[in-house]
Amino acid sequence: MQSGNSSRGAAAGPAADSIEGQVVAAYGQRLLVEDDEGRRYPAFIARRGLRVVCGDRVRWLAGDTADRAVVEQLPRSSELRRPDSRGRGEVLAANITQLVVVCAPSPAPDPFIIDRYLAAAEVMGADAAIVANKTDLAAALPAGLLEEYESLGYPVLRVSAATGTGLDALALLLREQRSLLAGQSGVGKSSLLNALVPGIEAATAGISAATGEGRHRTTATTLHRLSCGGELLDSPGVRDFAPALDDPRLAAAGFREIVAAAQECRFANCRHMKEPGCAVKAGVETGRISPRRYESYRRLLRLTEDLQQRG
Repeated sequence: MQSGNSSRGAAAGPAADSIEGQVVAAYGQRLLVEDDEGRRYPAFIARRGLRVVCGDRVRWLAGDTADRAVVEQLPRSSELRRPDSRGRGEVLAANITQLVVVCAPSPAPDPFIIDRYLAAAEVMGADAAIVANKTDLAAALPAGLLEEYESLGYPVLRVSAATGTGLDALALLLREQRSLLAGQSGVGKSSLLNALVPGIEAATAGISAATGEGRHRTTATTLHRLSCGGELLDSPGVRDFAPALDDPRLAAAGFREIVAAAQECRFANCRHMKEPGCAVKAGVETGRISPRRYESYRRLLRLTEDLQQRG
């Protein structure tokens, strides 16, 4: 999930008579692409080994055919990745500038999933924020959860898609960014989309028809333009998530309080587990670092190490 100009699967150079644009939705070999004038076309991947995802910049062959033939994937500025069943990195979306994690009182939030999304944003160099939806419900989030993230400097918005509370602030957060909405299933991402994107149902139907799939927004990441000038990627809800890290040492980079404390560790390669003179463990003992967040780091580190050994 590290940021960088990835060009895996890209062609060696621009194809003759090709048009450049971006992928708006992807279903395996079937795509919906958009040119720089905002025109959208159904498309397909025309080259073996070419793997593109929502948000990718691509080139396709010019022509009058109904389906455009995508022949090249352009370098990426960032990748949101998770481990696949074999422990290898699977790209979910590309060229994201902001990751917005949605949580709600129901279903009960999993702070460890929130932490992992935030870690993904930190590692790939994207902004991150938390949106607490369903503030109209009588139920509340666990005490101190949002305050913990606010103390770390993350923007935290309290909103309600049902009543409209906080939606203006959310629109301002999304302005001029390419944001991805992420979070557990059932937290209300689709409701937020309906409130933020006029005509979302019509857009959904159009994309589904173009890609040959039904109700895309529950099964694949899709890009929508916002009236505020930003772009919003809607991702499917999850039961679990972990960032795919090429090196277990990157797990610490996903926790900004650990990055800050690690400057005082005795050893430069400290894993913050059992090493002597570890400033991170000292911070946990004194309360400067949340024990829960530290445990979240330990879990991500162990998972990454296990995946690396499996790979």
